[in-house]
Amino acid sequence: MIEIKIDYEGQLRCSATHGPSGDVLATDAPVDNNGRGEAFSPTDLLAASLGSCMATVMGIVAQQKEISLEGMKLSVTKHMSDDTPRRISRLDVVIHMPVEEGHPERKALEGAALGCPVHHSIHPAIEVLLSWHWA
Repeated sequence: MIEIKIDYEGQLRCSATHGPSGDVLATDAPVDNNGRGEAFSPTDLLAASLGSCMATVMGIVAQQKEISLEGMKLSVTKHMSDDTPRRISRLDVVIHMPVEEGHPERKALEGAALGCPVHHSIHPAIEVLLSWHWA
């Protein structure tokens, strides 16, 4: 169990402290929702969590199989709904892999990304579109 402590600092800004490490990150409401947009918004963190979780779990598989993923790049584009309630409607994930498309462990790497805990935690109403680009 991990505890994250959140302090509301005013003006729609929060700081979150990671219990085990003491690392701190800031959040800010986005400009299109009354904020200053000077830091990740809470919904931005969900998008970042998905991409970093996919990369981390693929990295675990790659370490076990002695595959180098140095240079792997992911980008996640977050789309908000036009209707209410305000929510994330779609996440577009683009994954640039530093290994060949025909790599014998391709399916294991793809399965790792799709099996990451964040992907499994995202509500089914949020569309997640993946685009793979192989070396």
